[in-house]
Amino acid sequence: MLNKRCLLCTSWALLILVGGLLSGCGSSTSHEAEHDLAMAPLTDMPMDVQNAPVTVRQAYQFAAANPDVMKQIPCYCGCGKMGHASNYACYVAEVAADGKITYDPHALGCSICVDITQDIMRLLKQDKSVQGIRAYVDSTYSKFGPSNMP
Repeated sequence: MLNKRCLLCTSWALLILVGGLLSGCGSSTSHEAEHDLAMAPLTDMPMDVQNAPVTVRQAYQFAAANPDVMKQIPCYCGCGKMGHASNYACYVAEVAADGKITYDPHALGCSICVDITQDIMRLLKQDKSVQGIRAYVDSTYSKFGPSNMP
Protein backbone atom coordinates (compact mmCIF):
# COMPACT_ATOMS: atom_id res chain seq x y z
CA MET A 1 0.00 0.00 0.00
CA LEU A 2 2.80 2.40 0.87
CA ASN A 3 4.55 1.72 -2.43
CA LYS A 4 1.40 2.56 -4.42
CA ARG A 5 1.04 5.85 -2.50
CA CYS A 6 4.70 6.77 -3.12
CA LEU A 7 4.32 5.93 -6.78
CA LEU A 8 1.14 8.00 -7.02
CA CYS A 9 2.77 10.98 -5.23
CA THR A 10 5.85 10.72 -7.42
CA SER A 11 3.70 10.61 -10.55
CA TRP A 12 1.77 13.71 -9.49
CA ALA A 13 4.95 15.56 -8.60
CA LEU A 14 6.47 14.66 -11.95
CA LEU A 15 3.32 15.76 -13.78
CA ILE A 16 3.32 19.12 -11.96
CA LEU A 17 7.02 19.62 -12.67
CA VAL A 18 6.68 18.81 -16.37
CA GLY A 19 3.59 21.01 -16.64
CA GLY A 20 5.46 23.90 -15.05
CA LEU A 21 8.42 23.46 -17.36
CA LEU A 22 6.21 23.29 -20.43
CA SER A 23 4.30 26.41 -19.45
CA GLY A 24 7.60 28.26 -19.32
CA CYS A 25 8.39 27.13 -22.85
CA GLY A 26 5.30 28.63 -24.42
CA SER A 27 5.35 31.70 -26.60
CA SER A 28 5.96 34.88 -24.72
CA THR A 29 3.94 38.01 -25.18
CA SER A 30 6.91 40.13 -24.12
CA HIS A 31 8.03 42.65 -26.71
CA GLU A 32 11.65 41.68 -26.08
CA ALA A 33 10.99 38.03 -26.88
CA GLU A 34 10.18 39.01 -30.48
CA HIS A 35 13.79 39.96 -31.24
CA ASP A 36 16.71 37.66 -31.76
CA LEU A 37 20.13 39.28 -31.61
CA ALA A 38 22.98 38.02 -33.74
CA MET A 39 25.44 36.15 -31.53
CA ALA A 40 28.82 34.67 -32.49
CA PRO A 41 29.38 31.02 -31.55
CA LEU A 42 30.88 30.62 -28.10
CA THR A 43 32.94 27.66 -29.32
CA ASP A 44 35.03 30.01 -31.50
CA MET A 45 36.11 32.04 -28.46
CA PRO A 46 39.04 31.63 -26.08
CA MET A 47 38.54 29.37 -23.07
CA ASP A 48 38.72 32.39 -20.74
CA VAL A 49 35.62 33.75 -22.46
CA GLN A 50 33.90 30.35 -22.54
CA ASN A 51 34.44 29.99 -18.79
CA ALA A 52 33.37 33.54 -17.92
CA PRO A 53 30.03 34.43 -16.30
CA VAL A 54 27.00 34.32 -18.61
CA THR A 55 26.71 38.10 -19.02
CA VAL A 56 30.37 38.34 -20.05
CA ARG A 57 30.05 35.45 -22.51
CA GLN A 58 26.95 37.02 -24.03
CA ALA A 59 28.69 40.38 -24.34
CA TYR A 60 31.62 38.81 -26.23
CA GLN A 61 29.26 36.87 -28.47
CA PHE A 62 27.21 39.95 -29.24
CA ALA A 63 30.24 42.19 -29.82
CA ALA A 64 31.84 39.75 -32.25
CA ALA A 65 28.61 39.37 -34.24
CA ASN A 66 27.63 43.06 -34.29
CA PRO A 67 30.67 45.23 -35.10
CA ASP A 68 28.51 47.71 -37.03
CA VAL A 69 26.62 48.62 -33.84
CA MET A 70 29.45 48.20 -31.34
CA LYS A 71 31.84 50.48 -33.21
CA GLN A 72 29.33 53.33 -32.83
CA ILE A 73 29.08 53.07 -29.04
CA PRO A 74 31.76 54.40 -26.69
CA CYS A 75 33.12 52.93 -23.50
CA TYR A 76 33.64 54.91 -20.32
CA CYS A 77 35.97 52.66 -18.34
CA GLY A 78 39.13 54.57 -19.25
CA CYS A 79 40.19 52.09 -21.93
CA GLY A 80 40.79 54.92 -24.40
CA LYS A 81 44.25 55.11 -22.81
CA MET A 82 44.80 51.56 -24.07
CA GLY A 83 43.94 52.58 -27.62
CA HIS A 84 40.34 51.40 -27.59
CA ALA A 85 38.21 53.56 -29.89
CA SER A 86 34.76 52.10 -29.09
CA ASN A 87 33.05 49.50 -26.92
CA TYR A 88 33.78 46.99 -29.69
CA ALA A 89 37.52 47.27 -29.02
CA CYS A 90 36.99 46.07 -25.46
CA TYR A 91 36.18 42.65 -26.97
CA VAL A 92 37.86 42.44 -30.35
CA ALA A 93 41.51 43.32 -30.87
CA GLU A 94 41.70 42.44 -34.55
CA VAL A 95 39.85 40.78 -37.40
CA ALA A 96 42.14 39.15 -39.98
CA ALA A 97 41.44 39.26 -43.70
CA ASP A 98 40.13 35.69 -43.49
CA GLY A 99 37.65 36.74 -40.77
CA LYS A 100 39.54 35.16 -37.85
CA ILE A 101 39.00 37.23 -34.73
CA THR A 102 41.65 37.95 -32.13
CA TYR A 103 39.80 38.69 -28.91
CA ASP A 104 40.86 41.35 -26.43
CA PRO A 105 40.73 40.05 -22.84
CA HIS A 106 39.97 43.50 -21.43
CA ALA A 107 36.21 43.02 -20.97
CA LEU A 108 36.77 39.79 -19.03
CA GLY A 109 37.63 41.96 -16.05
CA CYS A 110 35.69 45.14 -16.72
CA SER A 111 32.09 45.40 -15.60
CA ILE A 112 31.59 48.80 -17.24
CA CYS A 113 32.35 47.38 -20.69
CA VAL A 114 30.01 44.44 -20.12
CA ASP A 115 27.26 46.60 -18.59
CA ILE A 116 27.35 48.91 -21.61
CA THR A 117 27.07 45.93 -23.97
CA GLN A 118 24.22 44.39 -21.98
CA ASP A 119 22.43 47.76 -22.19
CA ILE A 120 23.01 47.86 -25.96
CA MET A 121 21.50 44.39 -26.29
CA ARG A 122 18.50 45.27 -24.12
CA LEU A 123 17.83 48.53 -25.96
CA LEU A 124 18.10 46.91 -29.40
CA LYS A 125 15.49 44.39 -28.29
CA GLN A 126 13.29 47.38 -27.44
CA ASP A 127 13.71 48.72 -31.00
CA LYS A 128 15.88 51.68 -29.95
CA SER A 129 18.02 53.24 -32.66
CA VAL A 130 21.80 53.17 -32.46
CA GLN A 131 21.72 56.95 -31.99
CA GLY A 132 19.26 56.56 -29.12
CA ILE A 133 21.42 53.86 -27.57
CA ARG A 134 24.49 56.07 -27.88
CA ALA A 135 22.65 58.92 -26.12
CA TYR A 136 21.60 56.53 -23.34
CA VAL A 137 25.13 55.18 -22.90
CA ASP A 138 26.59 58.71 -22.88
CA SER A 139 24.16 59.93 -20.24
CA THR A 140 24.37 56.80 -18.08
CA TYR A 141 28.11 56.06 -18.13
CA SER A 142 29.81 59.45 -18.53
CA LYS A 143 30.02 59.72 -14.73
CA PHE A 144 32.56 56.84 -14.72
CA GLY A 145 35.17 58.53 -16.88
CA PRO A 146 35.92 59.98 -20.28
CA SER A 147 34.48 58.54 -23.46
CA ASN A 148 36.89 56.70 -25.74
CA MET A 149 35.09 58.26 -28.75
CA PRO A 150 34.73 61.84 -29.94
